[in-house]
Amino acid sequence: MGTSAWFATREDIRSALDASDAARSDAQLDRALDAASRAVVGLCSREFVPTLATKVFDWPSEQTPRSWRLWLDQHDLISVTEILSAGTVVPDTDYYLEPANSGPPFTYIETRLDRPSVWSTGGTWQHAVSVQGLWGYSDEQVPAGTLVGAIDASQTSVTVSDSSAVGVGHILTCGAERMTVTGKRLADTGQTVQTPLTDLNNDVLVEVTDGTAFHEGEQIVMGAETMLVTAIAGNFLTVTRAVNGSVLDTHTGTAIYAPRLLTVVRGGYGTTAATASDGTALTRWAPPGLVHTLCVAEAQNWLLNEQAGWLRTTGSDRTGKEATIEALKDLRDQCYTEHGRKTRTRAV
Repeated sequence: MGTSAWFATREDIRSALDASDAARSDAQLDRALDAASRAVVGLCSREFVPTLATKVFDWPSEQTPRSWRLWLDQHDLISVTEILSAGTVVPDTDYYLEPANSGPPFTYIETRLDRPSVWSTGGTWQHAVSVQGLWGYSDEQVPAGTLVGAIDASQTSVTVSDSSAVGVGHILTCGAERMTVTGKRLADTGQTVQTPLTDLNNDVLVEVTDGTAFHEGEQIVMGAETMLVTAIAGNFLTVTRAVNGSVLDTHTGTAIYAPRLLTVVRGGYGTTAATASDGTALTRWAPPGLVHTLCVAEAQNWLLNEQAGWLRTTGSDRTGKEATIEALKDLRDQCYTEHGRKTRTRAV
């Protein structure tokens, strides 16, 4: 994958296209996802991914007559770690993050008029204020299982407990560190099939020694056959047989694998790679729903156009011009209405 953050995963695109892993190469999907994610950023004129950083701003009297208000311009702010004004710390009791009733994201900061702190110039009004914090549009985190095995600060492969919760392109949070998933490989679950399976589509109950170690929506692999876990009752997994382009097979005492071994880029988005212990809880960043949906739609459109040599049409109007794909256009409009930057980055 590229260096830019994605708003959807390879698995999302394959599912949307109802395609097997072999239908399109990873590189092709990655190009589509990267192009789609950049298109969403361009449409909405904002960066969505939460990133720890320090940003500097000029003394606000150069921005507006209201010297207590510091506009953050195009930089959306989620939370603050520290604010310095002319090198002096501004206590968190001395400022408001605004708009207070709808943020984050916050678009400006005001010093409280009933407190002693003010925006100061120091030796120069240029870069007089620095704000350290979490920048971006949102930082919604959802559970993504746990680490299986401890990791040090240099490892680029980690094993997780639930492959259904993690896809290629997700940004995982492990302690204070964020890491980007760039690949998934099979890992041995340590379990085997307890009751023989026939090579029939309706033989869908897989008995295991510990059903709690598996998850609905997770793919499991036995031999050359891949199955999708659709339900779990005790130590019995209900599965869909021969998914993802694999073929039915018989299984007696077969070892069970799952794509739980992740290749990751460590210490991303302003964080530092660190050690973590076995069983550490993982979460993943969830982009806004419309942003995710539009990214999937744009990537599908990109792939289908590439397949058609960029000559794909969905009909034409009475003048003979190629018709707009109305559903995609409507989705773009909805995403922009909900999440796009529609006004100047600074106002009085």
